[in-house]
Amino acid sequence: MGVSEMTGGQALAAQLAREGIDIVFGLPGIQLDWAFDALYQARDRIRVVHTRHEQATTYMADGYARTTGKPGTAIVVPGPGLLNAMAGLSTAYACNSPVLCLAGQIDSAWIDRQCGVLHEIPHQLQTARTVTKWAGRAERPQAIPGRIHSAVCQALGGRPRPVVVELPPDVLRDRAPIRLRHAAPVTPAAPDPDAVTQAARLLGRARRPLILAGGGANQPEAAAPLRELARQLEAPVVMTINGKGALSARDYHAQTMLAARELLPHADAVLAVGTRLVEPATEPWGLSGQPLIQLDIDPAEIGRNHRATVEMVADAALGLSALVDAVGRHNHTRASRREELSALQERIDDRLFEVQPTASYALAIREELPDEAIVVVDSTQVGYWSWAGFPVYQPRTYLTAGYQGTLGFAYATALGAKAGNPETPVVSISGDGGFLYTIQELATATRHGLNVVAIVFRDDAYGNVRMIQRRQFAGHVIATELDNPDFVKLAESFGVEGRRATNPEGLRVALRESLAADRPVLIEVPTGEIASVFPILMAGRRKPTWCWTGE
Repeated sequence: MGVSEMTGGQALAAQLAREGIDIVFGLPGIQLDWAFDALYQARDRIRVVHTRHEQATTYMADGYARTTGKPGTAIVVPGPGLLNAMAGLSTAYACNSPVLCLAGQIDSAWIDRQCGVLHEIPHQLQTARTVTKWAGRAERPQAIPGRIHSAVCQALGGRPRPVVVELPPDVLRDRAPIRLRHAAPVTPAAPDPDAVTQAARLLGRARRPLILAGGGANQPEAAAPLRELARQLEAPVVMTINGKGALSARDYHAQTMLAARELLPHADAVLAVGTRLVEPATEPWGLSGQPLIQLDIDPAEIGRNHRATVEMVADAALGLSALVDAVGRHNHTRASRREELSALQERIDDRLFEVQPTASYALAIREELPDEAIVVVDSTQVGYWSWAGFPVYQPRTYLTAGYQGTLGFAYATALGAKAGNPETPVVSISGDGGFLYTIQELATATRHGLNVVAIVFRDDAYGNVRMIQRRQFAGHVIATELDNPDFVKLAESFGVEGRRATNPEGLRVALRESLAADRPVLIEVPTGEIASVFPILMAGRRKPTWCWTGE
């Protein structure tokens, strides 16, 4: 590959394009001037979507990454810019999302000298490492292509997670002979054949095997082998919150973590795929001595929360495919469990449907959406209900904040998902408290044509916190009541279509019309205090409500 003289900023844009990055979510500032000028020059190859707050840049990059499987790229100024973006990085870290954050720096000569230069914070790179898999700095223009290439490989290779590349302004400004790097495909890890044989033997001989599927199994390439393995073994597939969609909810093998309480104690072999096993390893109804096969791309996760009988370090799709091929040699004739597992699904659905009107609101949304629609749920009662009750039919179509529980992440994350999937309907579900965290991004939606439907449930409170306060502290309530704007008028002031629905049927109609409008829409749903699903979610658990996770 030839050498060309260019600025560091031009090298950055050129290498991003080489890596297949076609959208950058960012907010400009003086330390990034040379980068943004280079992005202007590369505007035929890279689209810049600029936001109204730095936190939205990484939220949007996360939504893009989790729904496309490609690196979601954000660019922010140093200091307060990066600190604002770190909430999105922490969410991406919790949810194993390949986000590439390009962070500005101060001039190289001043880094970590604490002289009070604009946007300086001490030890910025070390700070970034607290919420990333890898972080590095380009110290001269010639190093930029290699740093970007390494960052992308780190983000996508092994366990996907966010990464940061620091770019001082002098490095972006200076000219030098630059050699770009070829993008190299990331090769997924295949399982050890001996481990596959041991796992196939255990699963094939088991009478009541069970599969636990987490976020690592929630990829399109894993869907077919997961479905086939469940069929061969007649095994229920219990999906964590981040695993929802790994197997279609229409399949009778598909179960939620609520079903695990009934299924796990009777299972005689367990296959865990891409999950941290937090709940099954710590709850009274969890793992209790059964053989455990743990399939995970990250060797550090295997055995972290429960000892594994068979360790399989591999990509979920390759590991599941290998098991499909091997199980037949050990499998015995199995009776169908359709009646049993379908009845379990129905019992849980009936129990959840009693939480009204929360359940009816959630199901009204589901019934108006096509299977491939992407739904992003925030911390709000309808969102909590959806963890267990919302049917999901395809991988990468249901997004939560995972164990980070990042209040206010949903709307901006949905905008990023829409940027990566422009032909797919995208809906965010928020409460009034969380939505106001990123309400300014309504302007981003209109400017960049990101036609997300934002559904905002309004109870004029941080409702779940208020419920916990009342229950735990003799009815004391503090710092939870909210004064809200008229969301419909506020949306219209941004150029977004505003609607209001006062019951589940009204929400159904409003969502149907909003999807047909094909423009940014906000639907306000006044609910008052609304029924909580937590008594069902937490029944039989040791942990308090705030410890519910969903790996």
